[in-house]
Amino acid sequence: MNEKTIDNWVKLSEYDFETAGAMLKAGRYLYVVFTCRQAVEKLLKAIYVQVKNSTPPYTHNLIKLAEECNLINQIDIKTIAELNSCYIKTRYSEELEKLSAAITRERTEVIYRKTEELIQWLKKEIR
Repeated sequence: MNEKTIDNWVKLSEYDFETAGAMLKAGRYLYVVFTCRQAVEKLLKAIYVQVKNSTPPYTHNLIKLAEECNLINQIDIKTIAELNSCYIKTRYSEELEKLSAAITRERTEVIYRKTEELIQWLKKEIR
């Protein structure tokens, strides 16, 4: 694996977080938290490539990725766990309705702010 792969993961993460900001402005709270968790996942995968020099595992479990990167004792585990719970496995209306009901504007704003802090911390771990 190489710098190009790591840079690609970082760029994808940045794109996702920018999308989260756009969705926040649009009031699309479910997709704010979803793209926030996607942004964190991609940075963890960049760190995985850096640490392990191999392809990241095909998982969406942020806690598992943080463990694999040896970050579990350093990382904001509460934010990681909350983001982990916001993964949308399917696009069926029942699941979306249940998750949407739990995502208020206030909760979304907190998640967005904590994700921004987490992203800044994770980026410091790269190179």
